[in-house]
Amino acid sequence: MKRAAKTTVSKAFKNFYIFLIVFSVLAAAAAAGFTAYSLFYKESAEYATSRYGSTGSEVEEIQKKLKSLGYYNGSVDGIFGSSTREAVKSFQKSVGLTADGIAGYATLLYLGLDTSSAAGTSNNTQYSDSDIELLAKVISAEARGESYEGQVAVGAVILNRVAHPSFPDSISGVVYQAGAFSCVYDSNWYEAVSETSKKAAIDAINGWDPTGGAIYYFNAAKTDDAFMHARPVTTVIGNHKFCT
Repeated sequence: MKRAAKTTVSKAFKNFYIFLIVFSVLAAAAAAGFTAYSLFYKESAEYATSRYGSTGSEVEEIQKKLKSLGYYNGSVDGIFGSSTREAVKSFQKSVGLTADGIAGYATLLYLGLDTSSAAGTSNNTQYSDSDIELLAKVISAEARGESYEGQVAVGAVILNRVAHPSFPDSISGVVYQAGAFSCVYDSNWYEAVSETSKKAAIDAINGWDPTGGAIYYFNAAKTDDAFMHARPVTTVIGNHKFCT
């Protein structure tokens, strides 16, 4: 009788152990599924804030930004109609986003507008606040008068250099490398940093690279440097040619 009781207890313990393992696996799978669903929902629903038929101040901001970039010619009336949708599609196509005409999280980010996430913050923990401030300062000095996309592009070049083996591995190292950026030595360096440059720095750090991986840029009308003119051009944005 004692042996039978011991066997029964052993089996019960084994079954309970198996139950715990199965329960843990199912719980992990459920958690993973919930996380995946949450991420999908966040991208596709929560952040699809403005679309055809939407109205309000956010639509006005989208229209203003698209108009300033040359994609929208209609009235800034806060009504997301067909002309606004087509302008959004054109912008999305130009920056490599899915051209669905919906101003979701990524589209708002690329436009440099506040999103429903923590607006004006970086998703990348590689760089400190001082790094972002320095990047914004260079963008402001180097790309003053350029479009928003052109400002982000300058920031992207600096970050591409940080990642490239031929350049210093920090933003400060790249910026202050001898002869790299003329703005460091002229009056522009002491001008107030524009708010758009701060946003452009964050967008660049968050991954927007309008240059296609360029590590150089120059104003062809202002330099006759043979080295720069010989570089393969990836894109032209405003007055700057971006190259590898």
